[in-house]
Amino acid sequence: MQLSLSVILLLAIVLVLLVRGGHLKWPAAVVAVLFGFFLASTTVAPEIRQGLEGVTSSVSKINP
Repeated sequence: MQLSLSVILLLAIVLVLLVRGGHLKWPAAVVAVLFGFFLASTTVAPEIRQGLEGVTSSVSKINP
């Protein structure tokens, strides 16, 4: 599935506006899920995954 980056950007802006406005109800959750779903199908997904794996690896190496 090919998705335009403008749709991803639009969903990101909507998500930020909903979060900043304090409207974290079910519409915000739907937008967040759609944003994540569409973001996963872009070319940025592997870099995000690598970044998250790096963070989790670093956190797991911290001794309490």
